[in-house]
Amino acid sequence: MRFDILTLFPGLFESYLQQSLLKKAIDAGLVDIQRWNIRDWATGVHKSVDDKPYGGGPGMLITCEPTFDCVEAVQKAAPQPGRLIMLSPQGRQLDQQLVSELAEEERLLLLCGRYEGFDDRIREGLQPLEVSAGDFICNGGEVPAMLVIDAVIRLVPDVLGDETSSKYDSFSDSARLEYPQYTRPREFRGMKVPDVLLSGNHQEIARWREQESLKRTQERRSDLLD
Repeated sequence: MRFDILTLFPGLFESYLQQSLLKKAIDAGLVDIQRWNIRDWATGVHKSVDDKPYGGGPGMLITCEPTFDCVEAVQKAAPQPGRLIMLSPQGRQLDQQLVSELAEEERLLLLCGRYEGFDDRIREGLQPLEVSAGDFICNGGEVPAMLVIDAVIRLVPDVLGDETSSKYDSFSDSARLEYPQYTRPREFRGMKVPDVLLSGNHQEIARWREQESLKRTQERRSDLLD
């Protein structure tokens, strides 16, 4: 699967791309990530990509011309056109259902905003899928883009060592939170692993996990059960 990151700060991804599961997936050829600097498509002496909003107001907006030129050039950089994602607090909230949909794509273009956002004609003209990381504001779209990549690659075949791992994640199974899990030692500072997990009775273990998943969801995210 290919990700193209369109940003004014490609260096923010330098360390991120060199860590853990993502690096292994890239090295194995399962995931391809390309970074593009929107400023490379800016014109003029100062390579300006932003300007003051019409009507007044604080901050600056990313302008149309370099953004359109960047997106259109990046779309042509691979044989397979990609689905354009604009990271925006006004977009569809990222959840596991959306992650699953995005994982079906062969290529995603992640358009990262900065400052006060984009000239709205970028949204109107390029028709991206707007995606929000949640009801909060980040300094830019780069961290939300990392969240999208991190979540989506888990569903790319062969990225996870155990292909059943993602199946039991929170929100993946009937929109419930995951059951509690334990490892060695059996007891730590007076806290013990539940006996059922040591019983070897797989039916009882499955029943316990189902009950604990439901209990945890009721306690912490009852809205998921509505």
